[in-house]
Amino acid sequence: MPDLRPASLAEASNAARRRCGEPRRRSRRPALEGTILLLLAGLLALAPPAFAQRGEVVRSERAAFRVTTFATGLEYPWGAAVLPDGRLLVTERPGRMRLVGRDGAVSAPLADVPEVLAESQGGLLGIALTPDFATSREVFFCGAVLVQRGALTRLWRARLSPDMAALTDVAVVLDAGPPQFVGRNHFGCRIVFGRDGHLYLSTGERQVDPRRAQDLADLAGKVIRLTRDGRVPRDNPFAGRSDARPEIWSYGHRHPQGLAVNPWTGSLWEAEFGALGGDEVNLIRPGRNYGWPLVSHGLNYDRSPVGNGHRSAPGIEDPLAAWEPGRNFSPSGIAFYDAAAFPGWRGSLFVAALNAPGLVRLATEGDRVVGEERLLFDRRIRMRDVVVAADGSLLILTDERQGRVLRLTP
Repeated sequence: MPDLRPASLAEASNAARRRCGEPRRRSRRPALEGTILLLLAGLLALAPPAFAQRGEVVRSERAAFRVTTFATGLEYPWGAAVLPDGRLLVTERPGRMRLVGRDGAVSAPLADVPEVLAESQGGLLGIALTPDFATSREVFFCGAVLVQRGALTRLWRARLSPDMAALTDVAVVLDAGPPQFVGRNHFGCRIVFGRDGHLYLSTGERQVDPRRAQDLADLAGKVIRLTRDGRVPRDNPFAGRSDARPEIWSYGHRHPQGLAVNPWTGSLWEAEFGALGGDEVNLIRPGRNYGWPLVSHGLNYDRSPVGNGHRSAPGIEDPLAAWEPGRNFSPSGIAFYDAAAFPGWRGSLFVAALNAPGLVRLATEGDRVVGEERLLFDRRIRMRDVVVAADGSLLILTDERQGRVLRLTP
């Protein structure tokens, strides 16, 4: 790396002139040169990464890829769904929904999006298309709302208008209560459709009272399973029990912001935040307890032990992968890669990371995690969601006020 300090710049210029047979030239304005270079350094520090302008090639373990900024003009984009024509339907946490064209152009906000509670971690969050979206135009989305007795996670169903400019037939499907008066964190809110055609929704335990995750009469800290029309499937594990909410598919979750179906096995995978360490990727099975706040690989924020300080216990599912304090990265959206654009990445689970910020690639074999690679962690860009585009590129939503969609291509 060359030394770009003002004195070195003058010496380098003189050295170049000597190589060309020119006499050494003394700088008559060293103070001005130094001032200009300091100003340039300040501007470069404030400028976006180089790839935002011209693209940058990055070499990883299994692929070389180019990073470009595909779209700009989004405010804290949170969730994304790829439409059949290749466009992207994106939610913004302040309460807007937009279309991103195949050329990266961002639309005006869609009309008739319901009001949300855009405070702290709340807002308009997860979104998913129905499997038959091409004919039904039906979409499900999730957010935080304020009701009479506090805030909760709400699931809606709607249709996109024929001109893609508005939502129609908007209906509330589920309020994941009871509401909580204090606190505006840990709403969860990822949505995915399983191979069984049912909808799966993640909810956070709302942070104030972590024990909500273990309460089967409470929908906080759970993965929920519903039919397309919002009913409870007959084979849900707690259906018919008087002491449990029948919508629950699994419980003991802290703040799950990642849900994806493994395309090779059909199983449901989930990613959730720990506190200080303790981030997890889990294989979700019906009726199982995933441990929070009884066990964890991390610590509480005050560095006290979680529960009894154990990492596992009888009757509690162990994670497929977990990260200790100092290795955690706050996992958000996740996506399996099964496209042709990056042959070396097939069989990977990508995880958008918020803190430390970047993109995590987990190598998988069946329903196991067999390797980990961290990408773009030197860019210090908080990444909220990752999706696989129709052409096999990866699209990443950045968690920024001036939010972007980054694109990774071969």
